[in-house]
Amino acid sequence: MEVADVFRQHFLEYQKTHRVSAAEYKVANALMQCRTAELGGHVLKCTGCGKHEISYNSCRNRHCPKCGGGKAAKWVTERSKELLSVGYFHTVFTLPAGIRPLAKTAPREMSDLFFQAVSQTLLQVGRKNLRCEIAATCVLHTWGSTLVYHPHIHCLIPGCGITSEGKALRFKKKRYFVSDKILSQVFRGKFCSLLKKAYRRGELPFYFDDIDVYLDSAVQKQWVVRTTPPFAGPSVCLKYLARYTNRVAISNRRILEVTKDHVRIRYKSYRQGGISRTMSFSPHEFIRRFLQHVLPTGFVRIRHYGFLSRQKKESSLALLREALGESRVSFKPHRARCPHCKSGTLEEILEFPPLFTWKQPYLFF
Repeated sequence: MEVADVFRQHFLEYQKTHRVSAAEYKVANALMQCRTAELGGHVLKCTGCGKHEISYNSCRNRHCPKCGGGKAAKWVTERSKELLSVGYFHTVFTLPAGIRPLAKTAPREMSDLFFQAVSQTLLQVGRKNLRCEIAATCVLHTWGSTLVYHPHIHCLIPGCGITSEGKALRFKKKRYFVSDKILSQVFRGKFCSLLKKAYRRGELPFYFDDIDVYLDSAVQKQWVVRTTPPFAGPSVCLKYLARYTNRVAISNRRILEVTKDHVRIRYKSYRQGGISRTMSFSPHEFIRRFLQHVLPTGFVRIRHYGFLSRQKKESSLALLREALGESRVSFKPHRARCPHCKSGTLEEILEFPPLFTWKQPYLFF
């Protein structure tokens, strides 16, 4: 069973009773076309045994559950050039429940504010508490395990920084970054300040009688920030984050059953210690929950800050490697292995076009 099966069977009826944006239509059509004859295909030949494999082309949409594996492998290879042999902390910032309706109303603007608040929090805490400029790779997710709207940002933070004198500094506390309580307090202040300024400049598409009163109630809510101890090594850490960077709202392996009446999925209940449970939705409710996680067109959901920002990355990494006496950590590029001999690699020898021109019959305006 696949997410695409739900859309193929039920999206035509769903759009008759639900409002669907142009971006959501694009994602729905991509999922339904992915790895079918409508997108054409290619022939692969094994360099070892010489056998051929015929495959349909992928849609390459970032919301598609079938298109993440290759992206994850490529991402690991590219990011390996930036790895340092230090501990890496994994910190997660969660948007409070009182702010989430605003994020759904203005996803692009509010997500940008979310990224700004998180990055400013980390960089300020680095300067004040650790006396150095730190770095972070941040990834936005908007879902919980049952597809509810639950915006949060995963941050990968190397355990070192660069002082104001331009010297490398390795964190002394190898199992702790900064207190989650401190991060939470700074994050709350940063986000509320940024939100007020953006609202008063007229940059947000909603209205308050008094934004200060609204935020006063939101501030009372819990601003959750959690940091886990460093990973066993940079390679383990990178592969772990690769799963997050290319993850979509739900993977196909979690779809247990699709019928005309319901969709049954598997999920983890974190309130019960992460045990596996099942849940059923109507097909339309499943589609609604899935589509609420479609990001605005062109929105960048993976961002780098501090000494890993585009302007500083090359010189900063060279400085840190030299000061810490480290060489570059690298991985071999991912190559698809032959499913028959298991040793040869697959190389493309032929492409074939779509069987017919796709006219998107699911779109009705």
